[in-house]
Amino acid sequence: MQNQDIPAPRTIRIGAANIGLIGLDQALSKALSEQMPEEAAVDFLFATVSRENYIPITAEPIYREALLGEYRRRQGIQGPELRNLTIRVLGSGCVTCNKLSAMLFEALQKFGLAADMEAVHDLDEIWRFGVTKTPALIINGTVKCAGRMPSPAEVEEWVGEESEKLTA
Repeated sequence: MQNQDIPAPRTIRIGAANIGLIGLDQALSKALSEQMPEEAAVDFLFATVSRENYIPITAEPIYREALLGEYRRRQGIQGPELRNLTIRVLGSGCVTCNKLSAMLFEALQKFGLAADMEAVHDLDEIWRFGVTKTPALIINGTVKCAGRMPSPAEVEEWVGEESEKLTA
C-alpha cells in the first residue's frame, strides 16, 4: 500500500501552528488499515486525539479540517497546494544542525520568504521520514539531503526551487 511510504506524523498543522498530538500516528494507522470513509475517519480521529489532548471547543472545526487533510495526505490524495514553505532540520541539535538552520535563515532572507521551520531531534521521528543519517533537511516533505552538510549555494537553490513551486 502506497500510504505506508508516507511518514506518520506526531505533529499536525492546525491553522498557523504545528501541534503535537498524543496518539495521532496510532489513530491514523488504525483509520487507514480499516479504510474508513472520510467522515467516519475524521470522527474517529477527533474522538481518539481529544481523549489524550486538550482541544478547545472553539477550535474543534479547525482540528477536524486538519485531521481530514492529514487522513487524505496519508491516503495519497492531494489536498490543496501548500501556501508556505515547511522546512524541517533533522538531527541531534548539534553545531552542524544549528549551522544548517542559520544557512536556511540566510537563504529565506535573501529571497524575502517566510517559512514554517521545525527542528526534529527525536530519533523515532527522524526515522519516520526515512532518514538514517543526520543532519538532514526536508523542505515541503522532500528530503533534500541527509548525512552531510550542504553548501550555502545548495541550500539557496533548494529554497528557491521550492518557493517557485508554491507560486506556480
